[in-house]
Amino acid sequence: MTKDPYTDRILANRYHLLELAGKGAMGRVYRAEDTLLGGVIVAVKFLAQTLLNKRMRDRFEREATICALLAEKTIHIVRVRDYGVDAQEVPYYVMEFLEGESLSELIRKRDISLSRFLRVIRQACLGLQCAHEGIIFKGEKNKIIHRDIKPSNLLLMEDATLGELVKILDFGIAKLIEENREQTHSFMGTLAYCSPEQMEGKELDRRSDIYSLGVMMYEMLANEMPLLPENNSFGGWYKAHHDFKPLPLKPELNIPPELNSLIMQCLAKKPDDRPENMGEILKVISPLAERYDRDRHPAKIEKDTKGDRQPTPTESSLEDLCLQMTWPQTMPQQKIVFPRFIRTPKGVLSTLWIMIEQQDIFNRRLSTRYNQFLFSTIPHPMLLWITVLYSPQHGPRWLPCYLDMKTSMGQNTTRLLGESGEYRMLFFALENVSKCQHVMNSTIDPEQCKRLLHWADTSKGLRDAGQSTMSKNLLKQEFEKLKPKILMKLEAAQTQYPSSS
Repeated sequence: MTKDPYTDRILANRYHLLELAGKGAMGRVYRAEDTLLGGVIVAVKFLAQTLLNKRMRDRFEREATICALLAEKTIHIVRVRDYGVDAQEVPYYVMEFLEGESLSELIRKRDISLSRFLRVIRQACLGLQCAHEGIIFKGEKNKIIHRDIKPSNLLLMEDATLGELVKILDFGIAKLIEENREQTHSFMGTLAYCSPEQMEGKELDRRSDIYSLGVMMYEMLANEMPLLPENNSFGGWYKAHHDFKPLPLKPELNIPPELNSLIMQCLAKKPDDRPENMGEILKVISPLAERYDRDRHPAKIEKDTKGDRQPTPTESSLEDLCLQMTWPQTMPQQKIVFPRFIRTPKGVLSTLWIMIEQQDIFNRRLSTRYNQFLFSTIPHPMLLWITVLYSPQHGPRWLPCYLDMKTSMGQNTTRLLGESGEYRMLFFALENVSKCQHVMNSTIDPEQCKRLLHWADTSKGLRDAGQSTMSKNLLKQEFEKLKPKILMKLEAAQTQYPSSS
């Protein structure tokens, strides 16, 4: 078998291409390691060789830029991180590598509960709403339609904040609807989900995506298509989308009347008879999602709420032990965050010590907690341990902590975090440093725990380059880029699972 020519290449002195992950009309996608960020897995998409001309290169660059800007506005669209041109003049862009289950796989395997259906569709609508509203690019408003909404282009992922996160894939074939600019009339899409006007090659707007969404919603609930063509040809589907009435949803499915009506409205043959925009759809979906949310799995959001459950004696004694801690004389009494080990009868406990204002400690008692870790091997192994406390009333409190992975403290802290999957946060007040004022616990996602242990092992084999400051500055830059994305996720979580407080 001929080896893929791209596999094992290093792209832009940064991305190590590991294997081909998929290919399509616009190009090939590779799983790759971002060596600058400690081997974080990314997806690299190359433009197809047959499209190598200046017009298509310009289109590709524009597409990558607009997708990057679009993903800055919503967590429900795959994020573009970087783009460029390789040594052979082939354009590429770098995306987050997503691991999860496509909606098409879910439909094939099991029936979807109404509550889960509503959660998935709500998130998909929020992503499409963002695209349809458009973004400003080079001074012009660009409204974006997807043109290929279908179950295989929705990915369902486990998420430490939201529980289940929906991402819309493949905006790479999206058509840009630009104000005051003529559109190229060409057919793109998947026959079973195409709107009648798309099959005619007409100019499209957001209502074409709404038709495709209607087909997908019907399929999710009924586990069959709303239209059955005479044959699987273009002509067969053309006739079905234009002439056949959608099959009614079966009464035994117990679909709420307003949802049934909405789906049939989305499947209207004429665009003018469909909902005008995603906002109209969300007016129906969002209240239903709240009503039918009782059987959902609890969101993976930690709240320091009293009375949720009684702590075990071990937890209580650990908290008491933390509250007895006093501020180290060797540390300055100022706003600062640093790691520290506490020895307990049950073993060593990993903790993060934080000094902030007394009022801020009080304000943060009911905050949502979130953590993430970044690792850089170049030029010096360095770990960034990110903790953020968030509440809608007080916004985010960022608590970054940098660990030099060539020191025993950095190595041991990273390994303990990976092994325990949790840490305590000890809060001390600037106005009164005599004792710890408050303690919070924060758990670490199992996948992050695996990465922490891997990074601890990796760092042992790396040389001490004596350039820890440079690595720290690189991680600071990545942290600033990451902040709005984390904040977007936390705000979305508050909207989806509002605090009872």
